[in-house]
Amino acid sequence: MAFLKFNKSELVNLSYSLKREIISANKTGAYCNTSIVTCNTRRYHGLLAVPVDAFGGSMHLLLSSVDESLVLNGKQFNLGIHCYGDVYEPRGHKYIIDFEADPVPKITYKVGEIVFTKTLLLVPDADQVMIRYELVNAPSKVRLLLTPFLAFRDIHLLTSENPGARTEGWEIPNGMAWCLYDGFPDLNIQFNTKEVGFKNTPCWYKGVTYSDEYRRGFDCREDLYVPGHFEIDLKPGESTVLSAGVSQVAAGQLKRKFDTLVSKIPQITSFHDHLVHCADLLIRDRNGRKQVTAGFSWMYTGLLRETLVSVPGLTLYANGDKASFEEIIDNLIADDQERLFHRTTQVEAPLRLAGALEQYIDFGAEPKAVWKKYGSVVKGILESYLPGRRSEVAMQPNGLLWAQLDHCALSWMNAYINGNPVTERAGYQVDTNAFWYHSIQFALKLEKAYGPKGSKFLQDWTRIAGLVKDNFQPVFWNPQAGYLADYVDNEGQHMEVRPNMLYALLGDEMLVEPEIASSVLHVIDNELVTRRGIRTLSPRDVNYKGVYEGSQTDRDLAYHQGSTRVYLLSPYIEVCFKMKGPSFINRAQWLVNGFYEDLNKHGVGSFSELYDGDPPHEPHGAISSAVGTAALLQVDYFISKYKEAK
Repeated sequence: MAFLKFNKSELVNLSYSLKREIISANKTGAYCNTSIVTCNTRRYHGLLAVPVDAFGGSMHLLLSSVDESLVLNGKQFNLGIHCYGDVYEPRGHKYIIDFEADPVPKITYKVGEIVFTKTLLLVPDADQVMIRYELVNAPSKVRLLLTPFLAFRDIHLLTSENPGARTEGWEIPNGMAWCLYDGFPDLNIQFNTKEVGFKNTPCWYKGVTYSDEYRRGFDCREDLYVPGHFEIDLKPGESTVLSAGVSQVAAGQLKRKFDTLVSKIPQITSFHDHLVHCADLLIRDRNGRKQVTAGFSWMYTGLLRETLVSVPGLTLYANGDKASFEEIIDNLIADDQERLFHRTTQVEAPLRLAGALEQYIDFGAEPKAVWKKYGSVVKGILESYLPGRRSEVAMQPNGLLWAQLDHCALSWMNAYINGNPVTERAGYQVDTNAFWYHSIQFALKLEKAYGPKGSKFLQDWTRIAGLVKDNFQPVFWNPQAGYLADYVDNEGQHMEVRPNMLYALLGDEMLVEPEIASSVLHVIDNELVTRRGIRTLSPRDVNYKGVYEGSQTDRDLAYHQGSTRVYLLSPYIEVCFKMKGPSFINRAQWLVNGFYEDLNKHGVGSFSELYDGDPPHEPHGAISSAVGTAALLQVDYFISKYKEAK
């Protein structure tokens, strides 16, 4: 990540530094997430958050922060920083002179003649974070005080002082351990040396405020438990390593372990390397089960839609990992039987399985083996959309799918305000019906090649595919407007210009005539394409919201009403290459280069979920997005493929 650059003179400016977040994740599902000055601005921020198996694997924050203080000649300098209402105290960020992210986050402080660094490392295969403190320069010996702030709570919730907390700690080799509540793992804080003392001065720090939550109108204040502080003396040139984890470790080997782990971090020399690195962190491999984490730090693991959209990019296009692709798909099918075959508010999501499998075959998987393993699942999904099978969506006599459940958003555009969907889209949805047709075509192609002779499925679904093809264009095409309706209900066509019509242009056999496809793409180009993804609504629409800021209501109004999506670049660029060929290479590269320019924003070194629809297109949402990262990997693959074909 040597290409990540920061304005060192602005690090002491909180309006600059608090908008930039460190995000480290590992294969166990643990994460470390805070701002680059280690001031927590979200409830999700903390030095160690882990999945807790006793609570169903949900994420819980154990260690919120560790405050550092340097004592020289009886004078104490506090390097920590917390927000309390409108006040930041202490203001340790004023001592920061440098921040690096290569290969792991490292902050440099200067206090007079003292130069001091701290380096953060999330252990790649354990629920453990390590921090290396080094006294680079000082006029004499310095005493280092380290004060842990404990949370022990669900990452989505906040905590407060309460009599139920077990505040007593106990000694362990070279450190102390705590467990505030039943069901939680122990938090073990250890050092590489025995020359460390602990002073027990327990108290609750009340009213710790998370500025991002306050700005969004959420609950934003909590109390954190501080059991006391550790003390250790350092001479100039000396360092010490703190380990915080759910298991006790061989404390005397912490320095060696830290150095070894850092040395093993693969060198990142290109943006593709960086994408692959980010993709790897979004695949959790806990208790022998691989799953996709939709995004850090508040999005969930194992979500149906997000997994099916992202798994080809995170595995196949990242490093050709077919085994992980299948394992993740297998786990998803096992976990999501209800949504896949019976009931879901994500009506198009089950249909995306066929698209993921088609990409798997395109990437080199044996079609016969794929159909043998997954054919019954794909056919079962299709049959679940027949009349009388699902309450939320069903095939109509014209072959198209009608989705409707009162006061429920039955598509990926599923934001709500006061319990009411912002974009309900009840009726015939253009994207859902495109996925429906592509899924049927995929199943027919493989059933014809590898299914039994005289297959009844082949006979029945060939007829349905013909109905869909015959009726799709008449239902959705509006010749006066020159593009496809976003959805059609009993009142007629709803002509909001949205990216959902893009999916009708995918596939070997498009659902619309070529001249109509060109007209649709022209509208998308003119009204939805930006240099930071595809807008969710045209700026010409009265409901367009170009900035994703403000209260929860303001942001929900913008979420699918103007803010862009990175992941929509993948189908858009795929369509453009299909229709325009290699001549689109330079344009495609230009469309993705902007995301690399933003790697020092929002989530440092990661790819954001969404951007403002209006320039300058600032990043928002999850700071590391699975669908966004996967899309950029797919686009990278498309560009390389067409370059080779020139």
